[in-house]
Amino acid sequence: MGRYPNIAASKQKNGAAKGKIYSMYAREIYQAAKMGGTSTDANASLKRLVDKAKKEQVPADIIKRAIDKVNSGADESYENTKYEVFGPAGSTLIIDCLTDNLNRTVSDIRAVINKTHTKLGAINSVSYMYDNVCVVGFKGLSEDEALEALIEAGVDIDDIENEDGTILIYGQPTALYDIKTAIEKKLPNVEFDIDEITWIAKEKIDLSEEDKETFNKLLTMLDTVEDVQRVYHNVNL
Repeated sequence: MGRYPNIAASKQKNGAAKGKIYSMYAREIYQAAKMGGTSTDANASLKRLVDKAKKEQVPADIIKRAIDKVNSGADESYENTKYEVFGPAGSTLIIDCLTDNLNRTVSDIRAVINKTHTKLGAINSVSYMYDNVCVVGFKGLSEDEALEALIEAGVDIDDIENEDGTILIYGQPTALYDIKTAIEKKLPNVEFDIDEITWIAKEKIDLSEEDKETFNKLLTMLDTVEDVQRVYHNVNL
């Protein structure tokens, strides 16, 4: 079993309501446009986010408003911040947030921690047990054909695997654009089913039913925190 599908399944199970997803993408698109310009042709990060938002059925007017906000001169300031958490029975979590108010964010995260009797860790107390990688997943090439495309383009990767017909390529976060470009050159109409910069636990664990209940409560509560963008963890669900 590939490393990524477990993460994808847990994220899907922990999927927020549509309103939360729309808000998440609106912030990310605004931030990407503010940092790199409002043209998707010239700003690869913005193009990637817009494509992902469309795939998740974020309405076009929400995407447009986020970009137009930059063109209109609005100056909102968002900051990426990461929290590392020790959950029940050896479980760990990395919580990615995008916020315009750090005090509010840490207060909301601490409230969840207190209610679930879990523990907020120091910086790098959890993340060293994870790999920070990009993952690209698609169909239409064999593993050998994908490798050939990457070699021809001079792109270094960490790993490649075939998961039920889906080719999964793992690389350093900075290699995401180069990996996708190499595959697009080989397979021009490719659709990327997975296109992520993510944290993948080096070791996964199983929880008892009681601990799993506590863990799921933790995930559900984190879903309600406005500034939480994504949650990564080491639990088989």
